[in-house]
Amino acid sequence: MNMNRIFNTVLILLWTYTGLDKLIRFSESRKAFHNQTFPAELADVLAYAIPITELLLALLLLFSVTRWWGYLGSILLLTVFTTYVGLIWVGAFPRVPCNCAGILESLGWAEHFWMNLGFIGISVCGLWVGSKGNLK
Repeated sequence: MNMNRIFNTVLILLWTYTGLDKLIRFSESRKAFHNQTFPAELADVLAYAIPITELLLALLLLFSVTRWWGYLGSILLLTVFTTYVGLIWVGAFPRVPCNCAGILESLGWAEHFWMNLGFIGISVCGLWVGSKGNLK
């Protein structure tokens, strides 16, 4: 198995798990979004947009013709998540919201931050290795 396939598979599993978990447990997920530090109107939009985006990224990563977009989207979304988690970790918000990522709920903010950085690294490596081999 080549490195690009490993990077790709890891990200497909990540996005499929997180997207489906949010949809399967939609009521809990929506409540968790409402417990975050942003306005309720944004929470409602994100409760739908985030899992759909995660599943879309998994789909983009499945096909060689769209894989570049999947890697790029993964980098962007993970950067947003990591920035948010980092801000929570350093106490930038007046209160600490709950963690809302299914099995990842047991992780603290520091662990979540470093794990996200690892997934950004996987995404960057996948994009780099894939671009050398035309993302096949």
